[in-house]
Amino acid sequence: MKARLKVSDSILTKPHRRPRRFHPAWTVAAVAFLALVGAAGFRAAPSVLMVPLQQEFGWSTTVLSAAVSINLVLFGLTAPFAAALMERFGIRAVTSIALVLIGTGSALTVLVNQSWQILLTWGLLIGLGTGSMALVFAATIANTWFVKSRGLVIGILTAGSAAGQLVFLPFIAMLAQDPGWRQASLLIAAGALAVVPLVLKFLKNSPADVGALPYGETAPAAGVLPPSPTDAGPRSNAAVRALQVLKRASRIRTFWALVAGFAICGATTNGLIGTHFIPSAHDHGMPETTAAGLLAVVGIFDIVGTIASGWLTDRFNPRILLAVYYQFRGIGLLVLPLLLSAEVQPSMIVFVVIYGLDWVATVPPTAAICRETFGADGSVVFGWVFAAHQLGAAAAALGAGAIRDATGQYTYAWFGAAAMCTIAALISATIRKHGSSRETVPAGAAA
Repeated sequence: MKARLKVSDSILTKPHRRPRRFHPAWTVAAVAFLALVGAAGFRAAPSVLMVPLQQEFGWSTTVLSAAVSINLVLFGLTAPFAAALMERFGIRAVTSIALVLIGTGSALTVLVNQSWQILLTWGLLIGLGTGSMALVFAATIANTWFVKSRGLVIGILTAGSAAGQLVFLPFIAMLAQDPGWRQASLLIAAGALAVVPLVLKFLKNSPADVGALPYGETAPAAGVLPPSPTDAGPRSNAAVRALQVLKRASRIRTFWALVAGFAICGATTNGLIGTHFIPSAHDHGMPETTAAGLLAVVGIFDIVGTIASGWLTDRFNPRILLAVYYQFRGIGLLVLPLLLSAEVQPSMIVFVVIYGLDWVATVPPTAAICRETFGADGSVVFGWVFAAHQLGAAAAALGAGAIRDATGQYTYAWFGAAAMCTIAALISATIRKHGSSRETVPAGAAA
């Protein structure tokens, strides 16, 4: 307690006599962005590496889709526990370990020669690593370090994943063709490991570590530093903390609406387009490098769309934003089977631009609703909602692979996903607005 008052006294004296010109929250956000870029390399890999692996080992699309599905399930289920671990052990430690797991899993992939081994590297190791670096990481950084401009910061950090796809995807596609997919896997490993020193040096756990208040927070008159979101929860076992939050959230209708919508979001991004767009384009005669270039363009416009979505979330009703995003995505998926061909037509460019703007634009409004409804539990709740996102993605990745093996094409997968987007739009539009609502869950409410 004395140490805490000492930190608070330093915050309320010297720093306020000489205001900071550059708030350290922005340094933390920049390093977090780079960490998300480094962790995102694998997100681009499966769709590019599936065909080379099939050609070398003769594995079916279903087998490789199963590896991606395991990855996506762990990616999602690890997220809420990672959020609690960040509260317990600090953001820096959890992030560093996650990047090492991603790098190790990618490097070990070059040694595989049996199908179960790809389940271990792509599925287990990289799944645990990317799950700890999931979008809940962006929400945790924003909630811990920012009071002002939270939506914008979540949008920028979420765009880090898109930037990772943009940076890695063209190189992965080129390396997969010449000299080969193993060199592409090593590139992913190097990208993840290169960020670790920056994380250890600059990614601080909370504003109190550098004698500051969160960006946009004003000093309290009583002279005591208010707890940051990472200090709001009980310092108990991280798994217990995550499960307690799930128990409280599961009593609220809004939680299940967000879960349903985000499951469909994952199915129509990581699960379908992220995993199967390149193989589907290849089925229509399009070169893999060309299809990979189209996904890179999705990444470019995803950066723009997600940052814009963060800005809009700070100003407009996030429920309406979600409904609009999901409906536009559904329209795009409905027409996609008509656009795929051996050559890139102008209509395909339009699809790529619109889909890119909408790719993860859903994240800032979803995180905002979690924060509004669940308070200081919002980051962990968002972790559980994100788990649903990845479970939806896993189901779609496996289901689309099975549809391809059974019918020889992906058409039914695209149409089914379009219908699900309409359902997500309707669910999102009917989410209740909270504040004084009796559904709002105060942090730390009795389980």
